[in-house]
Amino acid sequence: MAKVGGHTFVGKYRGNLEQQMEHLACFSGGMFALGAKTRETHANTSAEFSLAAALTETCRESYRQMASGLGPEKFTFRGDGTILPDSGSGASYFLRPEYAESLFYMWRFTHDSKYRSWGWDMVNALVKHCKARAGFSGVTNVASTKTGYNDQQESYFFAETLKYLFLLFADDAALDLNEWVFNTEAHPLPVFTPSWSSLS
Repeated sequence: MAKVGGHTFVGKYRGNLEQQMEHLACFSGGMFALGAKTRETHANTSAEFSLAAALTETCRESYRQMASGLGPEKFTFRGDGTILPDSGSGASYFLRPEYAESLFYMWRFTHDSKYRSWGWDMVNALVKHCKARAGFSGVTNVASTKTGYNDQQESYFFAETLKYLFLLFADDAALDLNEWVFNTEAHPLPVFTPSWSSLS
């Protein structure tokens, strides 16, 4: 975990911390928010929850700063706050769900309307740049308004990306987080407290 140009991020450590983040790490905001809520008995003031908000905002910036409004697969930070997509496939967007996942958790725990607003920006960018004649496609260059299709519609786009976006705008009664937990593929599983007798 580090901070560059006002952006808090999760990076790889290889002798020293790289000033780069991957879209896959954008789930971290939701993960820390869920952990903070579980540990702190639903407090929004813990250090972990502040970290969750900062990480989610960094991923928001990775979307906002791209010409397409979509977040890159890999991105690097400059000291002035600029976020740059990495070259090659780093500038692609593969219909990934991680940012939407964090928006969902942050909305559920704060009901701050900015998370829905950021989610709506994502929806509009998806429709504008990823909607194809039949289905949706990933794109090859998020830094341009001429994004170019990669002609792949990933299965997790339905299982995760669209599910988290739907839940972001749904009532809290749709999958109450006190009753349900999501696995890594966004499949809801009922929360239960096992008894010792049931484990023997």
